This record gives sequence, C-alpha cells and structure tokens, in this order.
Amino acid sequence: MTATALETPEVDLVYDVQGPLPTADGRPPLFVIGQPMTDEGFRAFASHFGDRTVVTHDPRSPGRSARRDGRTAADPETLAWDVHTIIEALGAGPVEMFAGSGGAVAALALVRSFPDDVTTLVVHEPPLISVLPDADAAGRARAAVKEAFEGGGFIAGLAAFTAMASWQGEFDDAYFAQPAADPAAFGMPSGDDGVRDGLLSDAAWPVTGYAPDFQALIAAPTRMVIGVGEEAGDALTGRSARATAALLGQEVMVFPRYRGGFAGPGTGDSGEPEEFAAKLREVLN
Repeated sequence: MTATALETPEVDLVYDVQGPLPTADGRPPLFVIGQPMTDEGFRAFASHFGDRTVVTHDPRSPGRSARRDGRTAADPETLAWDVHTIIEALGAGPVEMFAGSGGAVAALALVRSFPDDVTTLVVHEPPLISVLPDADAAGRARAAVKEAFEGGGFIAGLAAFTAMASWQGEFDDAYFAQPAADPAAFGMPSGDDGVRDGLLSDAAWPVTGYAPDFQALIAAPTRMVIGVGEEAGDALTGRSARATAALLGQEVMVFPRYRGGFAGPGTGDSGEPEEFAAKLREVLN
C-alpha cells in the first residue's frame, strides 16, 4: 500500500492506494470513502479486494489530513471537492465508489458537482435527516445529543448519540419522554471526561442536514445503488437509506449487518468485512 500526501491551499489530503495504477485488470479503481472514518477503518474491508486497485483516504479533520482552513465543520461540498481532487491526482478516473456514513453524503455531493468522476456509486446508509418525514423531530433529537455532549462531555454525548442512532421509528413523544441516556446502558464509563470539541458538537450538522439535489443525481451518468444493512430496521440511517432510494426512484440493496457492517476488528465495530465485500463485489459486477 502506498500513501501519498496531496498538498492543497486548505488541507494536506492523505490517501492510500492498494494495487497498481493504471489498474492491472483494466477496471476503474475502487475508491472507498467514509467520514469521520479514516483509511484505518477500511483496511480489513479493502483486504478482500486483493485483485482490485483500492483507494482510501483520511477526510479532512480526522486522521492524517491536516487542515489549514481554520475550520472544524465538515460540509459535504467541501468533502466532495477533496475526493474530486484526489481522483484528478490519481489520473485514473472515473472510479467506482463505495461510500458509508458521512462519506455517503459527501459522495452524493460529489456526483452532483462532478458527475463524470464516478461510474458506479454504492451509498450505504447515508445519515440524512433532511429526507425523513420527521425531519424536524430528528433535528431536535440531534440537538439533544449536542446538549448532552456540551453538558456532560464525550461519553454523555456518545450515549445520547447511540440512543438516537438505535431508536426504531420516528422521533415521537415516546422518544423525547425518555430520561437522559445512561452511558452504563451501552457499556460506557460514567463521569465527565472534560471533552468539549469534536463531531458530537455541531461540526457534523452540515453532513446530517445536507439536502441532496435529487434531480441532478437522477440526471447524472453515474449508476447509483443505495445500500442498507440487514439489521438496520427503522433506525435513523435505515429510514434515511430507504427514503433516499425512494427519491431516486429505486429500491434499497440489502447488505450484511448494519451501518458499519464493512468494519473490521479494532475499529470499534463488529462488522463482517468479508461478507460485506462479497456483496459489494456482486453489486459492482
């Protein structure tokens, strides 16, 4: 694997290439993106594409891609510009792309702004509040996560986020009537850790609040597939995936496990990267 730092006026974009360029099989490179997940979170997953050239990167803010723009927020249009810049630097575009979490939202922005960059895009459980029928209530739930984080620190905020992310169905009166999320219920330690900066603040709100241009996405030459984990149920990202697919006039494609089903050991998730990779290979082929 070869790591490259691409210097731009705002950020040093670090990306990794597994395999040769130009590609050995004549197929486009497979670009795998996340946010806030960095390259490390995709290594087990990428290892199951030993016959393909796979590109990963660290999005600006987390990991190795150091920012110089004086900002902490991660908006999808800026993240999309970063990915486009890497694709141009590779000189091997257009690419095939798998995008998860905030990276899925950035990928939608990429196809809108640079529709010729991607031949096939698989978007997995984009955390889009804007497409939900209960968008206002979901926004209120998101604000409560920020309040828990600012009032009690990272662990309190993470517990509130976990409760929000795992809630089944719309954010109704029953959701808001619950007591504050107890970190112990999710196997987390208690107490204020003093942390008050990071993605549990409002830094990720531009991602979750992004409103895709569905007319532009439908008109783009990119083949688009919206993925959902088999365990998603009616959790927020499961609902947003199905809503996004419906607005594109299609059905979702079911992948193993949940929103982090591609993640391997050591990432904080217990996914099934080999099974997930096999499903992605099937979709791309």
